[in-house]
Amino acid sequence: MVKISSSFLVVAAAAVFGLTAAVANAQSVEHGSVVKKNAAGGTTEAHGTAAQGPNGGEVKHGAGVATNGKGGAVAARGTVAEGPNGGKAARGSYVAKNGQGDYQAGSAAGFKGPNGAEGYRKSTTNVNANGSASRTSSSGISGKNGSIQSNSTATRNANGQVNGQRTTTATGKNGNSETVTTTDTNGVSSRTKSCKDASGNAIPCS
Repeated sequence: MVKISSSFLVVAAAAVFGLTAAVANAQSVEHGSVVKKNAAGGTTEAHGTAAQGPNGGEVKHGAGVATNGKGGAVAARGTVAEGPNGGKAARGSYVAKNGQGDYQAGSAAGFKGPNGAEGYRKSTTNVNANGSASRTSSSGISGKNGSIQSNSTATRNANGQVNGQRTTTATGKNGNSETVTTTDTNGVSSRTKSCKDASGNAIPCS
């Protein structure tokens, strides 16, 4: 499987700014591109654009494709934006494959608002030539009224059997939390729920 460094992702974000509008009203726009042979024996092609709006907002976007001359390739893209009031957002994704029929895909997104609210999501999917696959994902959002955190995993073996689990924790502004876990094992699902107070002690769920 192609190895992908986490730094290859642009850590990321939900649509918070109108990127098209920002570019349309931009005071300045800069664009660059490059095509060259790389050390892996393939070719790297990349381009990027940066725009700044009249009120100080900025948008930057980049994308690229790299090959290794042996059937492997990686394509990635990312966008970051910052508003005049301090809000920020970013989003990135990639797809990588080797010459043996395996591939990996991933994406990440995140935002932080000027009022302190923030959130993110990210996922990675691996698919192997023998038909097996796996996926992991997580997301979260927090603000003055509490937070929600979710994590999930899923696997499929070469025979087509699928197993998965998702855990979601919601925490209120008073610190009390509720955690729900759903598990799927070969088509049989189960669900559990637990609750805790702000000190981590178990409490009855409402």
